[in-house]
Amino acid sequence: MIHIGKIALITGITGQDGSYLAELLLHKGYEVHGIIRRASTFNTSRLDHIYADPHEETRLFLHYGDLSDNEQISNIIYNIHPSEIYHLGAQSHVRVSFDTPEYTGDITGLGTTRILETIRKSGQDIRFYQASSSEMFGATPPPQNEDTKFWPRSPYACAKVYAYYMTCNYRDGYNMFACNGILFNHESPRRGETFVTRKITRGLANIVAGKQKYLYMGNLDARRDWGFSPEYVEAMWLMLQQDKPDDYVVATGQTNSVREFLEESFSYAGLNWEDHVKIDAKYFRPTEVENLIGDADKAKRVLGWKPRVSFKDLTRIMMDADFRAAGLTPIGEGDAALEKLYPDKWWKAD
Repeated sequence: MIHIGKIALITGITGQDGSYLAELLLHKGYEVHGIIRRASTFNTSRLDHIYADPHEETRLFLHYGDLSDNEQISNIIYNIHPSEIYHLGAQSHVRVSFDTPEYTGDITGLGTTRILETIRKSGQDIRFYQASSSEMFGATPPPQNEDTKFWPRSPYACAKVYAYYMTCNYRDGYNMFACNGILFNHESPRRGETFVTRKITRGLANIVAGKQKYLYMGNLDARRDWGFSPEYVEAMWLMLQQDKPDDYVVATGQTNSVREFLEESFSYAGLNWEDHVKIDAKYFRPTEVENLIGDADKAKRVLGWKPRVSFKDLTRIMMDADFRAAGLTPIGEGDAALEKLYPDKWWKAD
């Protein structure tokens, strides 16, 4: 383990990326702080295994806060004096953003401004990472890179474009070390169950286990550039280790449709997806993003980052994990691929 001794603050630490990032930073010797919302139920399941390890020194601390409350956010930053802030917190579900546009704008957009303004006022030397999104490109034809114009197609994407430009503005106007990571879709066994990839793998595992018969889907023709979340949080960390702040696209450069994700997953389980999938209009978006393909050449050149997990392996990794979660024996090809690619992986098994 590398003993760096830095202090990091992560918003959205209870999410997929936040939990992997926390593990990566702990592995590198950081003291890690995370902001969580106060709720009537615990929502720290992705982090519980860190506390469960009796051999792990406690260097993970959670604070109650809300991105809509500037005073809470400011107090946390002033009190812990982080050297790095990774801002991953947001209302991050694209379809839900159409139903809650004002809330999405407040949390996903203005939440970023609240953190940036707190950093500016604090006078502390803090490096800031903003979780930008490929959804900002929207209807712009692929491939998309750092010079591609934005054409957002959802309230979520509009809020992310606002947050992106505010990050650039604070970097240019106040000489802050602030970076935008424009991450394309990235998945894992920790992906939220309402997101399409996890909805498919979890639903399929339940179908095999006899717990449900059908999977209800929306647009199957939408094409996305899907990568593996642990690899993408490594790119986040690399951005804040550079001499100068900049913006980077993080992607695989390969695109696949939702239909192809269904085909890959169901064939792995030995089933025909058409026998178990029904289309439900309520899952369609008012405006759709048809095709995203990221060009991550800059991240490869400057950061030395590159993706290793293929689309096929990604589906198998997620399927094996959801088979286990459903009480089934994993087929094992996903587990084997992960062991081959990451024999000494820094994150705990999912």
